[in-house]
Amino acid sequence: MGKVWRQMKADIDVIFVNDPAARSVFEVIFTYSGLHALWSHRIAHWLFLRRIFTLARLISQVSRFFTGIEIHPGAKIGERLFIDHGMGVVIGETCEIGNDVVLYQGVTLGGNGKEKGKRHPTIGNHVVIGSGAKVLGSFKIGDGSFVGANAVVLREVPTNSTVVGIPGKLVQRNGTRVDQLDHRIEADPAIELCNQLQREIDALRREIERLKRIGGEKDDDQFI
Repeated sequence: MGKVWRQMKADIDVIFVNDPAARSVFEVIFTYSGLHALWSHRIAHWLFLRRIFTLARLISQVSRFFTGIEIHPGAKIGERLFIDHGMGVVIGETCEIGNDVVLYQGVTLGGNGKEKGKRHPTIGNHVVIGSGAKVLGSFKIGDGSFVGANAVVLREVPTNSTVVGIPGKLVQRNGTRVDQLDHRIEADPAIELCNQLQREIDALRREIERLKRIGGEKDDDQFI
């Protein structure tokens, strides 16, 4: 029982660390939906591990109704998870979350619909995932990494990295900016299309200028 109380206290303390708007323990306990969802999940997960699946799922759905946060009872969650403004957060059944992770509003840790068994992501320790980000698939987000708001991540992210965009692109690793021309990084189709159009426009401009020069030379020849 002492371990449970220590864990609950750690859940409350991490809110004060991450949210400057938190004013009192009373306010945190009674008004923070992320905390309510986490505590409900702990009960549901305990039941899930003992194969009491229906009751576990029922608790999960009731928690979803009141908090707007859906955590499958099968998800494995580490210590001191902080869900800030958690409305719309979805955490899948085979998802694994490490310690000291921060999730913001609208985050989805889901599957891509093509896999059996382990089909949801593994989130390392000290990871921050921004509002609206989607992490889809059975790969790992490395320790200390940051996923930008509204990013769609479809492949593994190394430790201490920053990923942004749709699809997610690695832009920083170990504090150093990553060359966007690195062939190991998936190119953004929209940027590639814009670059191609720009090359075609430049080629047309050069051709127009060439034709103008030829036309000017012909006009000069007429006066000779």
